[in-house]
Amino acid sequence: MREQEVSVGTAELGERPEQTAGCLPAHEPVWSPHVSKRLLARYYLPRRHSVLQGNACQLLRDGVEAYPAMLAAIRGARRSIHLETYMFITDAVGELFGEALAEAAERGVHVKVLYDALGSWTSRRSFFEALRVRGVDIRPFKPFSSLNRGLRHLLRRDHRKILAVDGEVAFIGGVNISAHWAPEGEGGAWRDDVLRVEGPAVYELERRFVATWRMAFQDKFRSWRETRRRRRQSARERRGDVSLAVLSSRRSIHRAYLHAIARARRSVLVAAAYFIPDRKLVAALRDAAQRGVEVSLLLNAKSDHPWLVHATRAFYEKLLTAGVRIFEWERCVLHAKTAVVDGVWGTIGSFNLERRSLLFNHEVNAVFADPLLGRRLEESFRGDCQSCHEVDLDTFRRRPLWQKLFERVLYAFRKLL
Repeated sequence: MREQEVSVGTAELGERPEQTAGCLPAHEPVWSPHVSKRLLARYYLPRRHSVLQGNACQLLRDGVEAYPAMLAAIRGARRSIHLETYMFITDAVGELFGEALAEAAERGVHVKVLYDALGSWTSRRSFFEALRVRGVDIRPFKPFSSLNRGLRHLLRRDHRKILAVDGEVAFIGGVNISAHWAPEGEGGAWRDDVLRVEGPAVYELERRFVATWRMAFQDKFRSWRETRRRRRQSARERRGDVSLAVLSSRRSIHRAYLHAIARARRSVLVAAAYFIPDRKLVAALRDAAQRGVEVSLLLNAKSDHPWLVHATRAFYEKLLTAGVRIFEWERCVLHAKTAVVDGVWGTIGSFNLERRSLLFNHEVNAVFADPLLGRRLEESFRGDCQSCHEVDLDTFRRRPLWQKLFERVLYAFRKLL
């Protein structure tokens, strides 16, 4: 469903509250209660984005919440399971998911799994072969055997994380199938977010999976005709009140960020696992802060790619001098790719704010306009910031000379990172 752009008058807006002292204080909503969610979606999303009404969404934090919900959906599957992931690691979590998928296939469920060959290069081939023997159609995306097609072919990786079950429930976010997200011991699990979705958007997520599968394997995907028929029936059923768009074009996700930040009236809160922004995003964040919007970034203090932390810090001074607040997550690895604007617009998915996601990877994000879900995501962000170190501009300027030089070198090669 495509809708015309809606112009929003100032009478429909509440006054933006003044900033107060302290660590990311909560704010009253910018929008007055009578403003419709359809209008909110049109205000924060570019005109070309198709917005789906009637979805029910649940925010899940980390693998601790996401994995049980995903496994429950797999174990309750009756018709089909479509899983697309960058990492399918053959550790304890991978074996747990593998067993659940195999059991589903053995009871007659159509199970298709697409994992990225590069992201899962440490996994045992024998594990995947055993799943195939038990009826799971599991395949690698662009295996290393396709090197003869050129390096650029191999650079385009499948970075998506989608699980769709029976065309009724889907999961999207940054969580892969790996013990990184659910290790034993408090504080060890990687920090991440997943959105559980029911409603018309499930079909759109499933359609992205099918498109990638067909592109990779030229497979006719015979079960998809039945899925489309069920979608036409379920599309008329409202499961909730969330307005949601599914974006799989890298450029469209990037434009959605810029569009929402440009229209922000109160706050822009961004959690980014890997943050090497382009000039347009830096300018948008600086402009928002300079016009009085609260702009806060939650970034890694330590990462699974340590050099990226130093490359990211090359942007700090330019952002801090404009009034952007930066919080560094120190407890473990931050892997979330989420944002929330004005407590209304939000996005959760696989897209990182860096060059590889923008130019090469296959990505997918859910973008929503909903005050209730937006408030939950904002509360989660603000709670995380309470456990962070806030970067102070004066202190940051006094960092060692070697660190400044290292950051400058990495900044010069940022397009290669």
